[in-house]
Amino acid sequence: MNPILYAIPVFLLTIAIECAWACKLRGNQTPQAGGGTRRLYDFADTIGSIQIGVLSRIAVAFPRLLTVGIFFLVHQQFAVATWDLQSPLHWLAALLIYDFFYYWKHRANHEVRLMWAGHITHHNSEYFNLSTALRQSSTTFIFDWMFYLPMAVMGVPVQMFVVVALIDLLYQFWVHTELIPKMGWFDRIFASPSNHRVHHGQDEYCVDKNYGGILILWDRVFGTFQEERDQPIAYGVRTPLQSFNPLWGNFHYYALIWQDFRAARGWSAKIEALFAPPSGWLGEKLGSFDAANFKRHEVLVSPGIRRYVLVQHALNVAGVCVFLLFFKQWAPWQGGLAAAWMVCGLVATTALMEARRWGLWLEVGRWLTAPLLAVALWGLGAAWF
Repeated sequence: MNPILYAIPVFLLTIAIECAWACKLRGNQTPQAGGGTRRLYDFADTIGSIQIGVLSRIAVAFPRLLTVGIFFLVHQQFAVATWDLQSPLHWLAALLIYDFFYYWKHRANHEVRLMWAGHITHHNSEYFNLSTALRQSSTTFIFDWMFYLPMAVMGVPVQMFVVVALIDLLYQFWVHTELIPKMGWFDRIFASPSNHRVHHGQDEYCVDKNYGGILILWDRVFGTFQEERDQPIAYGVRTPLQSFNPLWGNFHYYALIWQDFRAARGWSAKIEALFAPPSGWLGEKLGSFDAANFKRHEVLVSPGIRRYVLVQHALNVAGVCVFLLFFKQWAPWQGGLAAAWMVCGLVATTALMEARRWGLWLEVGRWLTAPLLAVALWGLGAAWF
């Protein structure tokens, strides 16, 4: 059983609790830079974040066996030590080592343009709440696996690697909230809501800080720690998404890099367009940021569309659970068909929120083809019915 199947309902329940808590405790309002207040939760942004999370679960299902398989092969050929799966100390050591390499992987995701193109998906939201934690990229697997290969050489068993990776990932869910204040000594040792709020800010003092997954000590040791200041943080990125489309959320920065790559003159400039820091390339620096005049991307969603989107959102979440449950039993073409049908649903519902006419036609077409999808999956999926 995929552990994420158990985590999904817990994630959604805690998001609902945080939203209710935010509304009751603060009226869904929090101070913003320049005076006034801003909302803690927004309907379109929350749905968009969760839809991106659903898309990421669909996307990583295909290459996961490959990336774990590479770790296994490297372990088989080059492991220099034997680790005891029964030893709590070995498990703790594996978790600490994983978190160390996570720091460097996370830092590289911010400091190399081509890697930032994948990771930016997680930072595109201009809100900061538990739903933001689910904005996981569908493309970072392209580079991320390489950072953990030293663990295979050290001899960490693949079972241990997979479990500690899951622990590190699940830990980071709870730090995405504005409702938990500073936590004193805890903030000095561990990644916490206060530390992670800084990480998601686009204010001058926040950029490229606090990369730690579980321990913030790595940032203190390697000079990337920044304590949260007593002022509202403007969340998001300097190249705003301005859309809730989950596909565009995953690929818009790749499109920007491609434009820069084509415009660059000479191979040196082209290489910089790919691998220079995203905060500036070709000698340019990140522009200044005026938090007082920052305006978030928001859309007005009618009550009728909200109700329809909520129903489809529930179906999409249920659909990805079924997808993860039966994916290994399907032939590749069946998994591809199911994935394509669900992705169309994610794109269509977000397009409906943004009042895009093509979203209606995509949604109608999707449901007209639903019987064909059911027939295609019937052979190995008869047990569903």
